[in-house]
Amino acid sequence: MPRRRRLREAVDHRPRPGAGPVAARPLRARIPGGRGEVNATALGFSVSAADYARDGAALRAVREAVFVREQGVPLELELDAQDPDCLHVLARDADGKPIGTGRLTPAHTLGRMAVLPEWRGRGVGAAMLAALTELARGQRWNAIELHAQVDAIGFYVRNGYLPVGPRYMEAGIEHQSMRRALGGPNAVEDREAAIAATIAIVDSTRRGLRAYSRALDPGLFDAPPVLDALRRLAVRRDGIELRFLLQDAETPQREQAPLIALAQRLPSVLLFRAVDDPVDLNYPSAFVANDGSGYYFRGLGHRFDGETALDAGGRARQLREEFDRTWERSRPCSEYRALGL
Repeated sequence: MPRRRRLREAVDHRPRPGAGPVAARPLRARIPGGRGEVNATALGFSVSAADYARDGAALRAVREAVFVREQGVPLELELDAQDPDCLHVLARDADGKPIGTGRLTPAHTLGRMAVLPEWRGRGVGAAMLAALTELARGQRWNAIELHAQVDAIGFYVRNGYLPVGPRYMEAGIEHQSMRRALGGPNAVEDREAAIAATIAIVDSTRRGLRAYSRALDPGLFDAPPVLDALRRLAVRRDGIELRFLLQDAETPQREQAPLIALAQRLPSVLLFRAVDDPVDLNYPSAFVANDGSGYYFRGLGHRFDGETALDAGGRARQLREEFDRTWERSRPCSEYRALGL
């Protein structure tokens, strides 16, 4: 066993806890009424902020069942001195039995996420993450950080987290540091974060997605994970419409962009138009916005760096309206249909 083996987590996709130095001032769970609570009665469970003095035994019971008995982590490693100074959430089933837990440390990291085996894959992890996010907002945190196993990245991306820096090995397992900004958009700094941001927006789309692009953004819209997300959305249900507005329609056709091939199979779902107006051709930015509250905006459309959020309804609506005005005065890319199947 590794010398300082880190505790595994067991949310729906088994993420790993965050790490970092402990801040000098402990956190206190004095949360306004209702903050940090998630009512999932229809799903058979509820999640609420926990009082460690009162609920410590219940929290430990879940963690010991998952970390110690299931995963073989020594009890002395599972327990640490941070618990009394952390903010905790506790998930219970309809009978009040503890089924999941997670915590925020004074170092603004998320960790010790655990869900009992029989409750995994049923939304408990996502509900606990939402509750922990509300607790962090109540503390006026600027961001939450965590370390995730690579197979948990998708879970966190769907909940507004972006990868930060390169992947790394820890205790023989590949990991990714991740971060979510609170009270403002996440900064997108590189291609990996751009891909994650785009996937999150696509996955949270209900029926309509709008993308303003120079030339289908090589490195982004041809990335296999983004194509997979777009394909899942396109075939999910009737009435889905994915609109792409291009400044340069010739280059994607010449380069045989894979998204065009997908559009040929689903011509009523994926729609392309090219801008004609000189003002539109000089528009420097690019963005993706869904029909909810998600957007990813790049001030310079030829770069990946920009900002993104999944809970910014006003900004997403503004971008949709800007897109729609330009869409109406742009021409359909009939040349894409002419390629044939």
